[in-house]
Amino acid sequence: MSEQVKDPLIFETSYRKDTAAHLDEEIEKRYPGKYHEQELLTDYPTVYIIDNQGRQSDYKEDYTVYVGETIDIQRRTLEHLDADPETRADWEELRNAKNAHMFVIGHEHFNKSLALDIENRMMQYLSSVDVISKLNNRRENAQRKYYTSEEFIPIFNRIWDKLGENKQYRNLFPPRQLLEKSAIFKASPFNKLTDEQNQAKKKILKTVEQALAKNQTGQLVLVTGEAGAGKTVLMSNIFYELAKQDQLNAVMMVNHPQQVKVYQQIVKKLGIGDDETVIKPSRFINRYDENHQADVAFIDEAHLLWTQQNQGYHGHGNNQLLDILKRAKVVLAVYDHKQVLTADEIMENEDWQHLKRLAGDKVIRLKNQMRIAASDETIRWIRDFVDQRRIYPIPVDDSYDLQIFDDPRAMEQAIARFNAEDHGHGISRMVATFDWKYSSSKPKDGSYWCVSEGNWSMPWNLQLKSNVKKINGVKYSDLSWAEQPHTIHEIGSTYTVQGFDLNHVGVVIGPSVKYRDGKVIFDPSASANKKAV
Repeated sequence: MSEQVKDPLIFETSYRKDTAAHLDEEIEKRYPGKYHEQELLTDYPTVYIIDNQGRQSDYKEDYTVYVGETIDIQRRTLEHLDADPETRADWEELRNAKNAHMFVIGHEHFNKSLALDIENRMMQYLSSVDVISKLNNRRENAQRKYYTSEEFIPIFNRIWDKLGENKQYRNLFPPRQLLEKSAIFKASPFNKLTDEQNQAKKKILKTVEQALAKNQTGQLVLVTGEAGAGKTVLMSNIFYELAKQDQLNAVMMVNHPQQVKVYQQIVKKLGIGDDETVIKPSRFINRYDENHQADVAFIDEAHLLWTQQNQGYHGHGNNQLLDILKRAKVVLAVYDHKQVLTADEIMENEDWQHLKRLAGDKVIRLKNQMRIAASDETIRWIRDFVDQRRIYPIPVDDSYDLQIFDDPRAMEQAIARFNAEDHGHGISRMVATFDWKYSSSKPKDGSYWCVSEGNWSMPWNLQLKSNVKKINGVKYSDLSWAEQPHTIHEIGSTYTVQGFDLNHVGVVIGPSVKYRDGKVIFDPSASANKKAV
């Protein structure tokens, strides 16, 4: 399909009132005698991008960008320059910019729905671009079904690639593959939802609307599903929908330090919150109380919440989720009991039944698998291994590479090779079960805590440091563990990579996982993690 898609029309102009007033005329001059091309830009739906290159500090480049869609580009541009700055500071900033610039994009197959889909996907990709510090739109426009929807992806790809051909804007429109591997891209609120996710979204937004209208407290919505079911994408989408509303206080809680970085980047780029918008659950509990409640509290990976007191969770109840419910009008919690990692996170059956009663009919289960692009036979093999604890012969699968290594050194070398070969297409890393000794402080000999087997070892869990301060204009420390290039020489734990997608992943299985009498068994006593379950 993509090879058959015609090139888009891309018209460039300065973003100023004097040029906007004669925009239609300028388009006619650019395409003399080509009336069809003129019409595609002046009379048909178009997608437009306004960019302003800002301060030049330690950043290579720093852009503020706006993406929009219209059926009348001249009229819409004049509205942005005349009326919009009176009510929005971001438009005033663009109007006053000296070097603001605009792309107007047309295509002979554009209709309203397709143009809106292109606009939405443009937001998803641009929100993942490192040199963009502000991305303005304030809406999410992914479309459902329409006549030419099968052309959406190939047309968008052609547009993006065409924009990136100009060396002047290569940093603004980098290769798609580089963006698609990033954590922020995968968690973007502009991911297109499936029918299943859209139905769940409608139900959740209705619950929020009713709870806020009645000024209720502790209305619980549980979103469940296995890894890869699309829980995080759904939550990110709804979070953006609510957080951009000025009169509504939406808070995102994340227990995973690497995911905190991802959501903080999203909030910062899209201008939908401040430093208190994305926080850890313990901070939320200490910051809010029954007299000072959040409107909507989101909890990603709610199965990582503590179910008993510890140093970071002292002076409240015995269950973080129950405490959060007292401090928010609506709580949207994503929960997967199969991803519980420690004894501190196990929810006693009485508490779990209580939570399900609180949620009532607001328990939403996502069943579709969106992450694994494998054959049914491979998925069945994985399910047998995880659920039945049985190991069967590995099926032949042209689309999914499943290998078993006897030697961890050979696996490490293979992952390093995949990471080099897949540059631009994904990230490959080593991970291990939490079966080896580890502490936040270094060993007494000053070396590293390592995953080891025989004469092979690798440092693990965020111990290796890099001298790099920035990469492509972004603070190195703001990148997740997997996105930091030097971590190819380190091995991640279950905690380090939970919630992230890797292209190739090498898993070192520790001594707590054993094979006895034809079945996989778990022996927590063989793990260095004393809270192992």
